Amino acid sequence: MAGASSKGAGFVHLHVHTEYSMLDGAARLRDLFTACQTAGMPAVAITDHGNVYGAYDFWAKAGAAGIKPIIGIEAYVAPALAQKS
Repeated sequence: MAGASSKGAGFVHLHVHTEYSMLDGAARLRDLFTACQTAGMPAVAITDHGNVYGAYDFWAKAGAAGIKPIIGIEAYVAPALAQKS
């Protein structure tokens, strides 16, 4: 990124499972935003498994840390099953 002065500027994690991702999340929000600030990341995404329970907490804490929040979800979609009549 031209003109980027801080390390990590321009790099953004787009696949992060937080403490709200049941049985798979390891990133605590407090620690996540501290790491983003240290690395100079301007934004970070939340992509928890099958839920958005942490979206508000993520958004609020990201804003307080000066990080742009990107809210997403990792969802599994199955084709519709035909009903037998």
